Amino acid sequence: MSDIANNPKSEIPNPKSEVSSPGRRQFLSWFAVAWISFVAATGGALSLVLRFMFPNVLFEPKSTFQAGFPDDYEVGVVDERWKDKYGTWIVRVAEGIYALSTICTHLGCTPNWLGTEQKFKCPCHGSGFFKTGINFEGPAPRPLERFKIGLTDDGQILIDRSKKFQQEKGEWNNPDSFLTL
Repeated sequence: MSDIANNPKSEIPNPKSEVSSPGRRQFLSWFAVAWISFVAATGGALSLVLRFMFPNVLFEPKSTFQAGFPDDYEVGVVDERWKDKYGTWIVRVAEGIYALSTICTHLGCTPNWLGTEQKFKCPCHGSGFFKTGINFEGPAPRPLERFKIGLTDDGQILIDRSKKFQQEKGEWNNPDSFLTL
């Protein structure tokens, strides 16, 4: 105890000496980090706003297209040449021609035409459709839709995909849903 009494400053810590104020260089480095973080966060938020303002635009084919002459299609055959580009099957039967949509009425998948089985079969959930578009198996709630079909002045088939006809509404009786030859 005599040492403490003789030298009181050696044992008692000085609170001011342990806490040092940041130097100018350290302050500027933290200030720069803060500004860079702020600019990065603001840039990220701005990029989200700009992304919202300029969305991706998918190519949509024209709603109408010419599908050639009626003689180009064989009776009893489902023609798939317009399936990928326009989402349309053209079917010619003895009575005439009709255009079916390639979109399954269950969840929107694209069925495949199985020529050996003479049916459309959806690979997603197993819906089956006859050549006429009528559903007969699987979860599809209704038949495939038909598109408006007609002839141009020069005799070519004109398909209008903007006008659809549904069988369950009796719209397949509409003369625009079937081309009589």
